[in-house]
Amino acid sequence: MSAFIGSGRRIHIQEVGLRDGLQAECRFVPTADKIALADTLADAGLAKIEASSFVSPKAVPVLADAAEVFAGIARRPGVVLSALVPNLRGAERAVAAGVDEMNLVMSASESHNLSNLRMTRAASFAGLADVAALARRHGIRVNVSLSCSFGCPMEGDVAQQQVLDWCARFVDDVNVQGITLCDTTGMAYPTQVRALTEAVRARWPGIELTLHFHNTRGMGLANVLAAIDAGAERFDASLGGIGGCPYAPGATGNVCTEEVVHALELMGYDTGVDLALLLRAAMRLQELVGHDVPSQIVKAGRRLDLHPRPSAQAVA
Repeated sequence: MSAFIGSGRRIHIQEVGLRDGLQAECRFVPTADKIALADTLADAGLAKIEASSFVSPKAVPVLADAAEVFAGIARRPGVVLSALVPNLRGAERAVAAGVDEMNLVMSASESHNLSNLRMTRAASFAGLADVAALARRHGIRVNVSLSCSFGCPMEGDVAQQQVLDWCARFVDDVNVQGITLCDTTGMAYPTQVRALTEAVRARWPGIELTLHFHNTRGMGLANVLAAIDAGAERFDASLGGIGGCPYAPGATGNVCTEEVVHALELMGYDTGVDLALLLRAAMRLQELVGHDVPSQIVKAGRRLDLHPRPSAQAVA
């Protein structure tokens, strides 16, 4: 089926702005406001919310309140509350906080892994395998996000087989439940996206596959549509389009949640998301971070948010 014909097909939108977005911000958003945003996003119908990260509070002080955020969010049936977990210490904190899912991150490229995580991919894999074992003992599902699956800002193209090999190690050897293919610095393009998505789905039809795109070069939505055309049904997105990567200077953030929902609903897809409620959350986000967000829907409104017609007097 073409991505341009929705026919009511369900597409699951997963919110990462509270983690991937806020970690790039300088201003600390108060814990109560983070909780209120998470509750609003859950009410709006997001399938999954990555609510925070259990990294060292010294390393990412704007997310130092991860445990308090998870304690305060109202749990809703059907909404998965996920957290980024970098190591065993973070995993132990995540277990205590009652997360539904641990999201583990490493890069498909050696150079980016060394720059971002300060260790080799082999060392990352060994550590994350231990985290996955801990999660399994506590009955917590595990997703692995492979950064730079579509290209590395230091190495250039990343071979598809290289990405598939790392997927195999996590899916077949570690038995994770989900894989996210990440376009960390916005290097993906639609035909590449389609090819990799089809390859992963063909090899592991039972895995929960997510696509995570950045809009660095303006191809975010085109890549979402290409992945849908290849059979993908789950996408990360960031409220307001905030976020970014320190290794892509000048880059914009993740694909914008409200822009993706707006486009897919116009095309006949079922996202299960209340767009009006989502937009209220995005406008509130602007106040909390203290600056405009990239979202074009926040700036321009929805397609049929009409302006007043001119009066007869004005026409005369």
